Amino acid sequence: MQQHKIIDLSKPIQYNAGDPWFMKVKIEHKSHKKSHWLIRLALGLPAKLFPKNWTGWADDRIKSMGLHATTHLDAPWHYGPVVEGKPAKTIDQVPLEWCYGEGIVIDCSHKEDFVGITVEDLKADLEKNGISIQPGNIVLIKTGRDRLMGTADFPNKGTGMSREATEWLIDQGVKVMGIDQWGWDLPLKFMAKRAKELNNPEYFWEGHRVGIEKEYLHIEQLTNLSALPPSGFKVCVFPLKIVGGSAAPARVVAIMDDK
Repeated sequence: MQQHKIIDLSKPIQYNAGDPWFMKVKIEHKSHKKSHWLIRLALGLPAKLFPKNWTGWADDRIKSMGLHATTHLDAPWHYGPVVEGKPAKTIDQVPLEWCYGEGIVIDCSHKEDFVGITVEDLKADLEKNGISIQPGNIVLIKTGRDRLMGTADFPNKGTGMSREATEWLIDQGVKVMGIDQWGWDLPLKFMAKRAKELNNPEYFWEGHRVGIEKEYLHIEQLTNLSALPPSGFKVCVFPLKIVGGSAAPARVVAIMDDK
C-alpha cells in the first residue's frame, strides 16, 4: 500500500501575547472535573449513576477569534461584493474542487520587507526549478515571514504580492494561492503611508483588489513552507463552512508520497 507523508502548513490556534488586539484568539477550556458537576446538575444524573472511574468530559469554547486571525482562506466576498460582474462567493459557496490540487512552492524569501513580489520573481524561481504552472495548481509563496508569528512585527513587516504578480498567477489558471506571512499584500500600514506619499488611490490593497475583476482565493498565514520541495506534492485547504463568511480558518496540509 502506498504511504503518504502529511506536512502541516497551519498556524496553531491559540492565544499569543504578542498578537495585536485584532488578532487575539481567546479559547476557554473547561476541565473534566467541571463537567462532572454540570452533567449532574443539568441532566439530573444522581451521583450513584455517574460512571465509576470517569471524571467527566472536557469541553472548550472559542470566546473570540476573527475569521482572518489565523491560517485561513479568503473568499472572493472578502475583496468586494461583485467579481467579474457577478455576486462574489462567500466561503461556504467556494467549490471544494478548488481546494485540493497539485502544489507548487515559489521561493520569494530573498525579498526585503516592504518590497513587492513581481512577475519576474515568480518566473525566475519557476525557471530555476524547471516548473511550469498548470491550471488547477495551488501555488504557495514562501517569504519566510512565518518566523514572525506571535510577535508584534507579524502584521507590520514582510514583502507582498503585487497586482501584476497576482494577475499573472490567475492567468495561468490558478484559482487558489497562498503566502506564509500576515497578508497577501505588502503590510497595511506601509501601503497606507505609501499611498499618501504617491497620492495614488489605486495603490492600497492592490493584490487583494485583483479579486474584484478576476475570481480567485488566497490563503494567508501559512507556515512550514520550508519543509516542502518546489513541486511534487498535493495541497489540501478545506475551510470551515461558515455561511456568509468572508473567510474561514482552514487546516492546510501538504501530502507527499513517502518514498
